[in-house]
Amino acid sequence: MQGINGPGDISGMSIIRTPRFVLRPYERRDATAFMYAVREAAVAADHWISWAEEAYSEQDARSWFRSVAVGHKTGTSYEYGIFSLAEEAFIGGAGLNRIDSHNRIANLGYWVRPTHRRQGVACECALALVEYAFAVLGLQRIEVVVALGNDASAGVARKIGARLECVAPNRLRVRGQPVPAYVFALVAPSRERPL
Repeated sequence: MQGINGPGDISGMSIIRTPRFVLRPYERRDATAFMYAVREAAVAADHWISWAEEAYSEQDARSWFRSVAVGHKTGTSYEYGIFSLAEEAFIGGAGLNRIDSHNRIANLGYWVRPTHRRQGVACECALALVEYAFAVLGLQRIEVVVALGNDASAGVARKIGARLECVAPNRLRVRGQPVPAYVFALVAPSRERPL
């Protein structure tokens, strides 16, 4: 990660820059690009992005952006759009959600539109979010929960150094059906001195 800027817009969320991408809060102007990326995933029959539908609309995107803003205000999630460095192209999304501030843990999620996959996007952005979670938010544990069979997402979790802890039955729902899931975890480096 090249750097974390202070609050970059009215949402108060930090803008995160990697060597190739900008992770920033969604803005109303992103609705059209978001819609097309979701539709692209639906047309590609992306089984794992279960909310992707060919009929996904700009209104659906704006509704998602509003729910993301609520999550930020309540401190339960930090969801980012992934954009090219010049912010010309919308690439996908990544975020920290299900944040438990008491136990200082969160879930890490990511998705990349089909035309930008297999280029290291998810790994680069996931690593940046992990660094942000540990260094800025003070979290101590990040979990990555991946449906069994979603080899691409499981591969990202492994590449960023997450350790497989278990396969949990009925951990996720995909297309309305309960499915088992890998539970990977990353733990913040210890800052305590040994006794």
